[in-house]
Amino acid sequence: MKQMELYIHIPFCMRKCRYCDFLSSVEDETTQNLYVRALLAEIAFYGGMYRDRAVTTVYIGGGTPSWLKESAIVSILNEVWRAFTILPDTEVTIECNPGTLTGYKFSVYRKIGINRISIGLQSADDDELMRLGRVHTFAQFLKTYELARQNGFSNINIDLMSGLPGQSLSDYKATLQKVIRLKPEHISAYSLMIEEGTPFYEQYRFDVVRQESGLKPQFLPSEDEVYQMTQLTVQLLAAAGYGQYEISNFALKGYACRHNIGYWRRKNYLGVGLGASSLIDNIRYSNLRDLHEYIEQTKHIRAGLWENERKEADGTVRIEELPAVSIHASAERIGRGAQMEEFMFLGLRMTDGISRTEFEQSFGKPIEAVYQEPLLRLAKEGLLVKHAGRIFLTERGREVSNYAMAQFLLS
Repeated sequence: MKQMELYIHIPFCMRKCRYCDFLSSVEDETTQNLYVRALLAEIAFYGGMYRDRAVTTVYIGGGTPSWLKESAIVSILNEVWRAFTILPDTEVTIECNPGTLTGYKFSVYRKIGINRISIGLQSADDDELMRLGRVHTFAQFLKTYELARQNGFSNINIDLMSGLPGQSLSDYKATLQKVIRLKPEHISAYSLMIEEGTPFYEQYRFDVVRQESGLKPQFLPSEDEVYQMTQLTVQLLAAAGYGQYEISNFALKGYACRHNIGYWRRKNYLGVGLGASSLIDNIRYSNLRDLHEYIEQTKHIRAGLWENERKEADGTVRIEELPAVSIHASAERIGRGAQMEEFMFLGLRMTDGISRTEFEQSFGKPIEAVYQEPLLRLAKEGLLVKHAGRIFLTERGREVSNYAMAQFLLS
């Protein structure tokens, strides 16, 4: 039986964080209920379409899924269990924010089949949390974490951010140490990205330019300080027993996130909900991004065809028809060259890298036939290693991963 992963998007928050550019918004309960009803219709529709596939992981992300009433999460997952074939060991994750959870919610999550919790902490410093626009304090996070443990969750991820405005290396070290003492099974540690269209961009955009130019920013940590924070993350987590299995992800043995590994290994995944993306048999889909249009269109979902113009090698243009659904905003076939690119720069995010055998099985030729020059160059620069049939970035290669991965672009 074919397999796929399932992502469910919940685009609601108590309040937008100042750095967030995700597809999410603050909406009233009536709108949330209409959205859940639309989501149930989409899940039911795909249940009929993908009866030949088994779901290996379910990930409920957002937004803040835990902001929904627990009854809504129950309705959503009941529809998932009804619509799809779910493997017995399926990993089921829900993203949560402190301040949106109760012991009762956690108990309901356990009963409905959720077995992995991802908590967005970001910082253990209340001043930093306030600057980020988070809705919780560190004390509230600790209560949330305790409630999760009390309700039997033995697979918990904590999200952290470094490179925050006004954050020093010692500040960040204190956050890491406080989180390590809690012994979560998984830690995701990312550097802050200042994205256009966010309040942070308006506030710190000139600092970003200075940071990228190697000049000392006024509010943000310098490029060297951000690098030191990244190094500190790897060192402290390794000493505490956390393996770095991906550039920004660390886990105790046996607790790497299977859902995210699927993305990096280019497994098929179905995304449902507002703006959700899917990758099915090398066709990438994106759902409608307007909330009210999405809700309206799910009232009469139907299968159809998506037409794209495709330019041939001789310069002629033809129309390519792709299977699609009426709630899709786009559909695009991933060409062979782009598949190879994704195989390399997604796979190389993993510390165990990519398999030479899998490359040849996927594309019908040895990896050197396509990438001999960048492989030799990166190996000579000390950024890449070949060992036991695998190719992976060195520690230094992961530090300059954007540069290393860019070498595998074919165009």
